[in-house]
Amino acid sequence: MKHLLSLVLAVLLLAGCSSTAPPAESTPPPSPPPPDVPAFVPVEIPEPEPDPRQETIDRLMASMTLEEKVGQLFFPRCPEKAAAKLAAEYHLGGYLLFKGNLKDRTPQQVQEEIAALQEAASLPLLIGADEEGGTVARVSACPQLRENRFSSPQKLYQQGGLETILADCREKDALLTSLGINVNLAPVADLSTDPGDFIYDRTLGLGTEETCEYIAAVVAQMEEDGMGSVLKHFPGYGPNKDTHTGSALDERPLNQLRQADFLPFQAGIDAAQGGTAAVLVSHNILQSADPDCPGSLSPAVYRLLREELGFDGPALTDDLSMKAITKYAKEKGQSPAVLAIAAGCDMVITADFQGQIPQVLAALEDGSLPRERVDEALARVLGWKYDLGLISQETLTS
Repeated sequence: MKHLLSLVLAVLLLAGCSSTAPPAESTPPPSPPPPDVPAFVPVEIPEPEPDPRQETIDRLMASMTLEEKVGQLFFPRCPEKAAAKLAAEYHLGGYLLFKGNLKDRTPQQVQEEIAALQEAASLPLLIGADEEGGTVARVSACPQLRENRFSSPQKLYQQGGLETILADCREKDALLTSLGINVNLAPVADLSTDPGDFIYDRTLGLGTEETCEYIAAVVAQMEEDGMGSVLKHFPGYGPNKDTHTGSALDERPLNQLRQADFLPFQAGIDAAQGGTAAVLVSHNILQSADPDCPGSLSPAVYRLLREELGFDGPALTDDLSMKAITKYAKEKGQSPAVLAIAAGCDMVITADFQGQIPQVLAALEDGSLPRERVDEALARVLGWKYDLGLISQETLTS
């Protein structure tokens, strides 16, 4: 009995111990409030890739004097004497070669004379020639440079179509390049199907569609060959008379030009993907755009080229020494080169660069010609030289 009682007490004690409540769980501390989340998370915009072409142009322009800038806007006829000295003195953008620069010279002599011009210039020169073929062939008209004169586009097209023209173009580019010429003032983008037109013999002599195809193919071939092209004579010569001997009034409606004459120029501009094409503006007075002013001196005509055709390359004048211009400028009592640059041209073609450059500088000095216009023109000239491989970033350090 006593033993049983002890057992019962032991069981009760164990039960009491096991019924003890476990310690209460501790309450976790409150979570910190979430940080403020901005409503807009800024996105980091990567730096634009450097543009070597624009950097080269900008750095060159920043280093140039006003005299150097103005000189680059001139692409004059190459004088037969002291050409290298004058190129350096006037900081010329280039030279156009004519018969007097080429006749009686062997290919090696032409190469050496062009090399001397380049050596004298502070920036590489555009060296150009009118080698259209046919009636205008400055280089191949010299028998010591080529046995036969290059044929006209019309004749080549009749012989074998576009393929014959392109084969001729490749041969022409190879010859000019071998001599040191880097710009051919061709092709002629004018439309003419009337043998009575002044410009007819220099055109393809066919309609708009065929001429557009021809111009696009030739410009693309010249670009592939590294040869600068010059589309001429914007806005289209049409039936107008020769401006070498006097003024010419183009009475055609502007819409007619838009539907036909502008199109070969547009085809050439679009084909020059590498920027190797320039456009030459004629002296014809385009009555429907500017009835009082030759096209090469007309802001309205340059606006057509820029705004309607979207061309942002170099615009050249036809030769400002032609009577259509010298007579007009004399009547106005102004410099043809100043009028042309103020109107929107980028390179002036003239024999009288020694007289015209000082007049451009004087117009800049008195404020009648804005410096911004000269800088705009210069940027296009340097861009053309860059696209033709004449200048590069290495030019800045050489």
